[in-house]
Amino acid sequence: MNAHNGKVPREWWLEDWEKQAIVDFHDKNPLEGYRRLTFMMLDDDVVAVAPSTVYRVLKAAGRLDRKSSKPSQKGNGFKHPLKAHAHWHVDISYINAGGTFFYLITILDGYSRYIVHHELRESMTELDVEIVCQAAFEKHPGVKPRIISDNGP
Repeated sequence: MNAHNGKVPREWWLEDWEKQAIVDFHDKNPLEGYRRLTFMMLDDDVVAVAPSTVYRVLKAAGRLDRKSSKPSQKGNGFKHPLKAHAHWHVDISYINAGGTFFYLITILDGYSRYIVHHELRESMTELDVEIVCQAAFEKHPGVKPRIISDNGP
């Protein structure tokens, strides 16, 4: 009986034990998404409901929180170093000298933008960059900077 447009129980509404079964099944399988849980529950004869129903039940129970609890730092800008030799930036530039390409490999200090070391090389291989970095480390013994590269060409 519908008195003043009140909710009328329908036969397809979930009972409390079904809602609890969905929440309990989610607690046993916390890494699965609600869609996958739906079909796992069908296979295990727990409850037979639609994925949207599982979503609504888990949402109402507060189980659908985001996996990452800390906010993203994306878009907040680069955190600049607070002292010299904390960050070294590797930069490679092309130089055309008489039709021959040379590569200027430069190590810059992130704090002061001081050129720590540079070399003009005939090739731009990983070994060339490692040699230039090693020479920079030899100029400044005892420092352990974070090497930052843009992974360019």
